[in-house]
Amino acid sequence: MTQIGRGNPNYVVRLPSDDNATFALSWGTSTHTGRVRTANEDSYLAQSPIFAVADGMGGHAAGDFASAAVVTRLAELTVNMFVPPGAIDRALAAAVTDIGRGTGRVDGGTGTTVTGVGLMLAETQPCWAVFNIGDSRVYALTGDSLEQITVDHSVVQELIDSGAITDAEAVTHPQANVITRAVGINELPVPDYRVLPVVADQRFLLCSDGLTREVTDIGLKRILAAGHSAQATAEGLVEMAVSHGGRDNVTAIVLDIVSPSADRVPLAKPEVRRRH
Repeated sequence: MTQIGRGNPNYVVRLPSDDNATFALSWGTSTHTGRVRTANEDSYLAQSPIFAVADGMGGHAAGDFASAAVVTRLAELTVNMFVPPGAIDRALAAAVTDIGRGTGRVDGGTGTTVTGVGLMLAETQPCWAVFNIGDSRVYALTGDSLEQITVDHSVVQELIDSGAITDAEAVTHPQANVITRAVGINELPVPDYRVLPVVADQRFLLCSDGLTREVTDIGLKRILAAGHSAQATAEGLVEMAVSHGGRDNVTAIVLDIVSPSADRVPLAKPEVRRRH
């Protein structure tokens, strides 16, 4: 696996329009091979202004190669305080080219999921660009509400959306791990995006499906809302997934938006959408 960046308890973000207008981020990371797999094909990037988790597929070396290609290209966006418009799409397209150049290490089945958040500017206001391809996820904890921000690109999600199966049935469905979209050799990467305001005291979770296969939303919320640091929370989530079976590689990034240090940063008020 490839790990770019590490936990940071206090990263100050300055708005280009006013150096005195700042807010802080805090984040933590954790990953584990799990109890069944012999290699960790997950990779992650945790370095402001972009955070991402990629879950590789196609065999040990190939999956690791694909996930590493994605986070390595996204890491090129960390030279600025904010992600430029269109930069995530360009980075993912470049990763596809890199994966295709892996002669002898990859084949047509090689690919990776990816999910993440990028700190951007909408005119002069900070916002998050949440993106995903595949079934790695982003959640947001706002107050006492946990919301899954991303929507899986998977067979079972399509069955849920059509009403053919329930959420509970999806957990044990024989095609539970079959995805319908990935970053791979023969496909143009097509991420879904959702733009969110930067909300003070909000907490994000970015994770591979090795976490959500083992831990329910109730379990995720309990650990995320326990009041521990971002690093301790990421470690606790991964430890729970491993203790519950650890059937896959497990990776988690926990990202906190700390209250602004000056009133001149008008961060958005929390907005509750879905409760778990």
